[in-house]
Amino acid sequence: MSGTVPILMYHAVAHQPAKATLGLSVTPEAFAEQMAALDEHGFTPITTAELGECWRSGGSRALPARPVLITFDDGYEGVHRYSLPVLAKHGFASTLFVSTGWLRGAHDEGGAIDTMLDWDQVRELAGAGMEIGGHTHSHPQMDQLGDEALRYETVRCRDIIADELGAAPTSFAYPFGYSSRRVRETVKSAGFAQSFAVGNALARPVQGPYAIERVTVRRSTDLAEFERLIEGRAIGRNFAKDRALTKGYAMVRRTRRAATLLRGGGR
Repeated sequence: MSGTVPILMYHAVAHQPAKATLGLSVTPEAFAEQMAALDEHGFTPITTAELGECWRSGGSRALPARPVLITFDDGYEGVHRYSLPVLAKHGFASTLFVSTGWLRGAHDEGGAIDTMLDWDQVRELAGAGMEIGGHTHSHPQMDQLGDEALRYETVRCRDIIADELGAAPTSFAYPFGYSSRRVRETVKSAGFAQSFAVGNALARPVQGPYAIERVTVRRSTDLAEFERLIEGRAIGRNFAKDRALTKGYAMVRRTRRAATLLRGGGR
């Protein structure tokens, strides 16, 4: 695992999540068990901002002996209810990527697929040391947006987080993991220092700061598989089906985007 870092991607943490989030959810008990495994295996969780800063420094800022990143996407309420106490128990750092238009409160535009955090809870998470990153405003497929909508989704998310928390976020994650060169350049121009995809592979500096890969933790991930993921064993075999589907869908997405541009809908 030399030079590689496992970055865990979580979504909902709940006993009975909505049907739309079930497959990518974990139970509170499974989450607690997985965090205990990280502790027992000697891993040290860091934030995405810390990883990005280390890699940009060319290694002059050393990572821990066994680094790992714990990330949550979207902003589900269970991150506050269930994950925060477990993370605090172990003294673990983590990162939450929020879709600002899904969170309960003044900026809520509907569309959320499960019970979401409100801004008081997000502030409490930030106050407990959780890094808060951007995940767009309304959780669209970014590579299918026109330039104006793409810029809006990125900047609107950044500005709301800055207004609510008093500091602009430096890390970003692409909804659904989808990006393109145009998407990555937009995220970079909005001031984000690093951004995260899915990929279901260990993270490596060679991926670049705007295409850092993560591994998915889902409802079906048992403890044995989780331990293989964090140790970097059999990841290719575990996610072979996911990768095949991703490659096939990438061709569909490029064709769809090209058709949109031909129809004049890409602005």
